[in-house]
Amino acid sequence: MAISTHPDRLRAVLVGVQLPGVSDVEHAADLAELRRLVHTLGYDTVATVSQKRTRLATGTVLGTGKLKELAALTGGSGVLTSGASDRMSKAREKWEAAANVEAESEDAAVEDESDDVEQEDALPPSSEEDVTAGPRPTVVVVDHELSPGQLRNLEKATGAMVLDRAGVIVDIFHRHAKSHEARMQVEIARLNYLAPRMRESTGGRERQQGRGSGDSALELDRRKIRDRLAELREGLAAIQKDQEHRRSARRDLLRVALVGYTNAGKSSLMRALTGSTVLVADQLFATLDTTVRAMQPETRPRILVSDTVGFIQKLPHDLVASFRSTLDEALEASLLLYVVDASDPTWASQLEVTRTVLRDIGADAVPSKLVFNKADRLDAAEKDALLAQHPDALMLSAHLPDDVAMLRKNIIAFFESSMVEADLVIPYARQAHIREVYEHTTVVAQAYDESGSRLRVRGLPGAIAKLTQLFQA
Repeated sequence: MAISTHPDRLRAVLVGVQLPGVSDVEHAADLAELRRLVHTLGYDTVATVSQKRTRLATGTVLGTGKLKELAALTGGSGVLTSGASDRMSKAREKWEAAANVEAESEDAAVEDESDDVEQEDALPPSSEEDVTAGPRPTVVVVDHELSPGQLRNLEKATGAMVLDRAGVIVDIFHRHAKSHEARMQVEIARLNYLAPRMRESTGGRERQQGRGSGDSALELDRRKIRDRLAELREGLAAIQKDQEHRRSARRDLLRVALVGYTNAGKSSLMRALTGSTVLVADQLFATLDTTVRAMQPETRPRILVSDTVGFIQKLPHDLVASFRSTLDEALEASLLLYVVDASDPTWASQLEVTRTVLRDIGADAVPSKLVFNKADRLDAAEKDALLAQHPDALMLSAHLPDDVAMLRKNIIAFFESSMVEADLVIPYARQAHIREVYEHTTVVAQAYDESGSRLRVRGLPGAIAKLTQLFQA
């Protein structure tokens, strides 16, 4: 299976299964988020097929009845048929037969069959005739992670290209990665996703001649992937080692990391706080590279602000692992700003996703503030309700200068609350290092005597201790 990179907008059908413990609201939110992911990938969603089940059907995710409804939209047969190119062992035939029997029995037991095919709001309500009036959907996107077998079975039954949620997210990351590091990180995740889903081509290339004789084409392709993964990991390790040195050099500086769900407005806040030209776009995963800039107007000591990759529900594990170095920026920050899209009705679950990911890397111990962004989209009652739940949160819009100024004052006040005043004596022979004093502290007063410069400074205890040690050495 290959992930599509077709430049034109294709027509897609979403597939979701509501499992026990998932409410109707949560299920609807999951499908709405998947619709946005599909739109970001460049597809138009024209229909949604959903079903309540006790668990995913082993072979096809959906039951047989729903599978036929899905196939009616895409022009597929709706049944699993074996072809000459899909030679199966007897064990495989028995497994697929058992899967079909299980799917039929579970489909018959489904309690709620009323939401068969839900059309998009933009479409007239007359169901299949409207979907099939234009070109048939050629892509099926499933809101679950599929096994290679399930993926193959759905492609057979629907006659369409099938993607699961993880595949869509990986492909979006692949398209949006700009820096060399981000491209390497995404390629690692992409190859890890594709490797188990590769299957033998139907061209009859069963054996290779000459060197490597005896290996199938599939085995050779997988070996190439393993070699490429080793090469990428080696290159990424070198880049990350260099980044660790840069982070180490910034360790004594005041650092704020913007963290949160994708499209919560982190990049807009980054631009407003620092005057930087980071990409701001109303799409998922627009930012994959960590950007670090000084807050403007500059303070003394300087405060650095970093914009990090956004999170999302069911983020593939390989992507979390690949972007670990990016997440380390949050782990080593002095203050985390949890940025939340206040206008999104699912903001609470989005905030929990962010907290869970950061908890997994140990960043939950870093001091933090909750920031409700996009407050300009709320009325007064909605703002009051949010602040009643979180009285210590900051309510703002990244597009309103007064709100950004308020956030800036809060950040400065947070750091100043931990600062202390102290006296430094800088011998005349060490005057070349006075720049470091101005870099890491605020100079309150300055005088001179026979021993050198006498400075009254205000800064964090750790920074003052290091400066004192520097000038006493």
